[in-house]
Amino acid sequence: MVEDVVIVGAGIGGLATALALKKVGIKALVLERSDGLRETGTALSLFPNAWHALDALGISHKLTCIYSLCNKGYITNLNTGAIQPVSFSEATGDGSGTRTVHRKALLKALAEELPTDSIRFSCKITAIDTQEHEGSSFIAVVHLEDGSLIKAKVLLGCDGVHSVVANWLGLAEAVHSGRSALRGLAVFPQGHGLKQEVRQFVGTGIRAGFVPLTDTDIYWFFTCALPGENLPADPKVIQREILEKYAKDMPELYLDIVKHSDLSTLSWAPLMLRLPWKVAFGNLSRHTITVAGDAMHPMTPDLAQGACSTLEDAVVLGRHIGTSFIQNGGVFPKEMARAIENYVEERKWRATWLITGSYLSGLVQHGGSLWGLKFFRDTIFYKFVVPKLVGFVDYDCGKLPSIDKME
Repeated sequence: MVEDVVIVGAGIGGLATALALKKVGIKALVLERSDGLRETGTALSLFPNAWHALDALGISHKLTCIYSLCNKGYITNLNTGAIQPVSFSEATGDGSGTRTVHRKALLKALAEELPTDSIRFSCKITAIDTQEHEGSSFIAVVHLEDGSLIKAKVLLGCDGVHSVVANWLGLAEAVHSGRSALRGLAVFPQGHGLKQEVRQFVGTGIRAGFVPLTDTDIYWFFTCALPGENLPADPKVIQREILEKYAKDMPELYLDIVKHSDLSTLSWAPLMLRLPWKVAFGNLSRHTITVAGDAMHPMTPDLAQGACSTLEDAVVLGRHIGTSFIQNGGVFPKEMARAIENYVEERKWRATWLITGSYLSGLVQHGGSLWGLKFFRDTIFYKFVVPKLVGFVDYDCGKLPSIDKME
């Protein structure tokens, strides 16, 4: 038996892609190495481009009824005390703004739209190769740790930064940005009483912030220049390190939020990216095999575009594969190879610019020890550049084709 489409990874990218394909009439098999959905992670800031994608997938309403718009933010300079306002609604031009959501809520919203047998857990891939199919095309052959084989007309790698599929394609490994991030979710059972606004704090070599998700939950983060090796994994150690060492001079409100953290949500990890020219000129596909999300374009979180661009990928993949499926009356590897090529051409330059913009944004916001860089950040960047960047990420990835058009 040959599967029409196999997706590697049951994260946001894998589930969103499976849902996009379901919308166009294709049932995909999702392979996940874990024994259940990966509900680790805290929160995701979703800008208008992500909501366009969720609209196309038909699930945005599941989240907008829970999470409020956040159209305003404030940046506090820890060295001078100066505060700058930032308006996300003015930057996007339509008042749509952004919402920050629990990662597990987005994952659940996607998963419950899929057939129960769509996801196969505990599937660890050991190798990938190709096999000639009907003389003029190729199919993928996935080797699993238990010795079984799965053949697929289309193979999509949505398996994260250390993607097995990206490695098979020959894409360069992601590199460490020189910065690390601590993240957590604070819980105030009686309510936190804060406004729905983003608060950020910038100093010499650090950037931190928080944003309310609901009346009781607050997402917080802290980024600084630290090596990516030997970072603590024990949540109690992470909390103690940030309170007593790295963030000890932060405002009392920020420290109180960190103190209220749900320890199970704390993480400390290096910020990784794939060098942009490795995406622009790398081998992003072969035959009917390609990658999406962090498997294609891991980026630093400084424009909050990791999840947003992943959702875009899912819809664009669904559009190109779905169009071929509808026009040709099925999944045919030769035609699907062209659909995959069209997807790559549409996505690679946007991904390249998002990686570049995210890295440069983080470089500027951290300031470092260079006087000129800090001056640019404090006088120009937040006032003039940020609105332009937010406008750039306000992107509509389009709609999915209708299966009603299929004859």
